[in-house]
Amino acid sequence: MVLRESGMLLAAGIVVGAVLAVGAARTASALLFGLTPGDPITFAKAVAGLAAVAALASYLPAARAARIDPTLALREE
Repeated sequence: MVLRESGMLLAAGIVVGAVLAVGAARTASALLFGLTPGDPITFAKAVAGLAAVAALASYLPAARAARIDPTLALREE
């Protein structure tokens, strides 16, 4: 459940971020030496890096929550 919610947020962030990044790259095209404003390899590497960080950041709490006995967790609250 935690991983699914994290994946949905990641997907929404990637879509919005890609659109904004393409727009920003076109305005800063003079600063991109050797890259085109919509370089797909650069975008793919950025998406893969962000996905790896998001997966690790959401896996750790999900694994911790999976080890807790539900009755103990409900009793604490």
